Amino acid sequence: MPSQREIRRRIGSVKNIKQITRAMQFVAASKLKRAQDATLQARPYREKLDEVIADVAAVLSHEDHPLLARREGGTRLLVLFTTDRGLAGSLNTNTIRHISREVAESTGDIRVVTVGRKGTAAMRRARVPVAAAFDGFGDKPDFASVLPLTRLITDDFLAGTYSRIDLVHPKFVSTLVQRPVVEALLPIEPSADTVGIPGNQFLWEPSASTVLEQLLPRYVATRIFQAVLETTASEQSSRMVAMRNATDNAQELIEDLTLTYNKVRQANITREMIEIATGARAL
Repeated sequence: MPSQREIRRRIGSVKNIKQITRAMQFVAASKLKRAQDATLQARPYREKLDEVIADVAAVLSHEDHPLLARREGGTRLLVLFTTDRGLAGSLNTNTIRHISREVAESTGDIRVVTVGRKGTAAMRRARVPVAAAFDGFGDKPDFASVLPLTRLITDDFLAGTYSRIDLVHPKFVSTLVQRPVVEALLPIEPSADTVGIPGNQFLWEPSASTVLEQLLPRYVATRIFQAVLETTASEQSSRMVAMRNATDNAQELIEDLTLTYNKVRQANITREMIEIATGARAL
């Protein structure tokens, strides 16, 4: 059985860890509100833009803009979003496991662009070809920060390097639930529900190609930015929950160690009293 000094030392160490995890919990909670608001406020714009682009794609073809082109075969690109730092529970593990299934089930060539150091390290360990690697965009991502990634993806698709591009990222559902998803990005999928689409009654000013030249790149950037916001909100919520669980576990460990310390202390006192009584009887 450990000595009283060893148990006191362990209790002190666990108390220090508890203070750290509790502080990290509060920091994540303060960042979560801002990240959650940004994610939820951006969703209606992205959803309406998705709807408009899908309707446009239903009545136009690749002749109007190359981002609408559909190619058979070719290389598929997966854009993986993870965090730069750990201590976020199972968030990164679940997302990496999700993309690993996509890679294993795919029959064609696959390459990956990673956003976040955790995803980059995991893909390199798995020997999945990494076309490009980006660090995360921080706790306060802005729209301008995703433009280099958007330009890289768009240029590669226009050059015919990839026939299909998908986004893989955790989707923020609630504080306790973050679900990894795979979302198609390019080519743009036309709307399956053509009821109500005016077809050739669309009026383009100055022309369809000119409008799409401005609209489609912004659509790609918006989808990527939404994935970044979803990842940021998921990271903060997962870290807050993980640090809260760590704090609770530390408190339970402190209570167990305190109980053990009291038992050892009581046993030492009893032994000393027996030794004193034995010595007095011997005299």
